Amino acid sequence: MPKSKRDKKVSLTKTTKKGLESKQNLIEELRKCADIYRYMFVFSVNNMRNNKLKDIRTAWKHSRFFLGKNKVMMIALGKGPTDEYKDNLHKVSRFLKGEVGVLFTNKTKEEVQEYFSNFKEMDYARSGNIATMAVTLDEGPLEQFPHSMEPQLRQLGLPTALKKGVVTLIKDFEVCKEGDTITPEQARILKLFGIEMVEFKLSIKCMWNSESGDVEKLMEGDDEEENRNEEEDDGEGSE
Repeated sequence: MPKSKRDKKVSLTKTTKKGLESKQNLIEELRKCADIYRYMFVFSVNNMRNNKLKDIRTAWKHSRFFLGKNKVMMIALGKGPTDEYKDNLHKVSRFLKGEVGVLFTNKTKEEVQEYFSNFKEMDYARSGNIATMAVTLDEGPLEQFPHSMEPQLRQLGLPTALKKGVVTLIKDFEVCKEGDTITPEQARILKLFGIEMVEFKLSIKCMWNSESGDVEKLMEGDDEEENRNEEEDDGEGSE
């Protein structure tokens, strides 16, 4: 009789006692969800915003989300055929690269894809984001700002002055060009002027069916990574 995959112990080294406990709890929760829910999806996050992800969690209270700690999640699912928790879960681990998360749900693939394809919200750029458009501020009064903010605007690099108590831009000012890497000062200026430039969205990468064990890729672009991991499986097995 083959040994149950659930009986396997997981070893986590190079970590503190508190960190070890946290990682073990995450592994247990992931495996518990793999037992409970019918489907598991891996999703990538574009322009992560905690407040917007919180809104999604609230709307999907019937499901479970896990985000971050990719290496620990890979250990929970399994890195290869010999250490996977359930059939084909090691194939899901291949998608745990970059800023991604895991969704456990009983909702169908169609329901998940429809919801997440329609959930897109604009937000302010942060330092390090890439400018998606050029922004230039026109010369003239900035009546939306109180006079007390003029020094702060000038400190950000804006050519401002007080004219009859009104904050005024004394010449046109280029905030950023399309393709620029946003600086902290540029991010602050864009926010002050209410210019939203980045889009928060989740993209579904793959789905695992707990009943059949099938893994279905749902987003293009992972072929090279998938092929490389296939070769590793054939040559070495799990790590």
